[in-house]
Amino acid sequence: MGRSRRTLPEELLLLALDPATGTTAQPQSLDLGLAGAQLVELALAGRIAPDGDRIAVVMPRPTGDPTLDSALELLRRRGSPVRAVHWIGGPRLGLRQTYLSHLERCGMVHAVEGQMCGVLPTTRYQATDTAISREIRARLDSAIRTGVPPDPRTAALAALAHAVGLGKHLYPGNEGRSSRSRLRDLIRHDPMGGLVAHAVMDVQNGVGAQPRRNAAAGGVPSQPRRGTMARAAM
Repeated sequence: MGRSRRTLPEELLLLALDPATGTTAQPQSLDLGLAGAQLVELALAGRIAPDGDRIAVVMPRPTGDPTLDSALELLRRRGSPVRAVHWIGGPRLGLRQTYLSHLERCGMVHAVEGQMCGVLPTTRYQATDTAISREIRARLDSAIRTGVPPDPRTAALAALAHAVGLGKHLYPGNEGRSSRSRLRDLIRHDPMGGLVAHAVMDVQNGVGAQPRRNAAAGGVPSQPRRGTMARAAM
C-alpha cells in the first residue's frame, strides 16, 4: 500500500479539524470513528472483509502503514472474526494523537502550543495545506450535490462523518439540514462503510449485546441518542 493516497483515518481527522480553533469536532466519537476508519481502509486494501456483522482477516500481509498494520495484527491474533461493534468499542488509547502526530510529520498540520487559563499546556493543530482539506470536502459536497453514487472511499468517508456527528460541523444550521440528510443517505453506497457506521453509533448508544440485522447491507442508521455517548480515551 503506497503513501501516495491518504488513508481514511487521516481524511476523517482532517475533516474534523476546526480551522478557527485548531481543535477537533466531536472528539469522543471521533476516536471511535478513527478505529472504524482503520477497518474500512483495511477492507479497501483487501486485508479484511465483512462476515455478517463481524470482521474477518482474509490477507494478513502488512500494508506498509505502521498504524494500520498494528490494527491488522491485532485482528489476526483474535484467530476468528470479531464483531465490528466490539472492535470499535475496545480501548484505543492515543489513536487520535497518533494520527495527529503522523499528519504533523507529513507536513499536513502543524502544532501550536499554548496554555489554558495561563497554566495548563495545550496543543492545537492547524492545517498547513488547506487545499488538501478542501479537496476532501469537495468530494463529499459533490456526492451530496449531484446525487451520483460516490466511489467506495468517498461513500465510506461520508458514512464515518455521519456516524461521528460531523454533519453539523460540516453543514451547520437550518440551511445545512438537507445536506446533512444527504450525507446520511450516502451510507447505503458502501456495505463496509455502512457496517462500520452502524457499529460506531451502536457503541455511542451503548448497544452491542445483540447482532444488528442486515448491518452489512448498508442500511441508513439512525442518529445517535443524546446522553449515551461512549467515552473513548484520548
